[in-house]
Amino acid sequence: MSDRKSIFITGGGSGIGREVAIYFAKRGWFVGIADISDEGMQDTLGLIEGGFKYAHKLDVRDRAAWDEALNAFSTAAGGRIDVVFNNAGIGHGGPIIEQPTNEVEALLDVNLKGVIYGAQAAHPHLKKTAPGSALINTASLAGIIGAPNLSVYCATKWAVRGLTNSLDAEWAEDGIKVASLCPGFIDTPIIEQTAEGTNQSVKEQLVDAGVEVNPVSIVPEVVWNAVHGDKLDYTVGKMAKRLLFLSRWMPGRVRKEMRTNGIGTEDIAT
Repeated sequence: MSDRKSIFITGGGSGIGREVAIYFAKRGWFVGIADISDEGMQDTLGLIEGGFKYAHKLDVRDRAAWDEALNAFSTAAGGRIDVVFNNAGIGHGGPIIEQPTNEVEALLDVNLKGVIYGAQAAHPHLKKTAPGSALINTASLAGIIGAPNLSVYCATKWAVRGLTNSLDAEWAEDGIKVASLCPGFIDTPIIEQTAEGTNQSVKEQLVDAGVEVNPVSIVPEVVWNAVHGDKLDYTVGKMAKRLLFLSRWMPGRVRKEMRTNGIGTEDIAT
């Protein structure tokens, strides 16, 4: 087995996945990225210096494809996988009574089933390199609070945190660390999409509403800390950190704010 540690990252063709790949590669790790976009993966590989990098096209909704991808990456990485970063995800919103079936199914398939399948496929590889191996699942600020017009998205991200908590207990005996990454709003392609019924991007609407939008560059260090730390939840950005605190100690205040103003008011987010 190789002495060089390795990390496998889904959603590695853009955004958080890309930044995390570059960060770990600079610290000497063998980096594997997976995505449904060949072009995105090639762009990410082009930003990683050195030869310890690998790309594999993967649809996280396909359970069998997960086994194929991780087996191939393990071989490329010298027989080891130390971290699987379950990061791929999509975002759709709107009132639940108006949300089309295809969007609901896509959110459940990618954001939840894809993470479950990733955990199942990752376990034998992470057990092999334990103790010290880790499964990091990307949840969200939306996995901490229940935001209006994000009900299905929130449901998937709350489920990811629940899965993480369960696996933390289930895999403790195997020496595998499990943690959730809980970003607030991060400047990635997801929030560059045009908001339904407007000519503005989601990002523009967030900024106009006074909501904190963080640069993606702040995320990789938090992922690094999650890999090497011992907490269950790792927030990214001041808003997510504050809302996690308030949800634990003042849940009534969070509930009142969500029912009145939704995400982003100065009272709750500063």
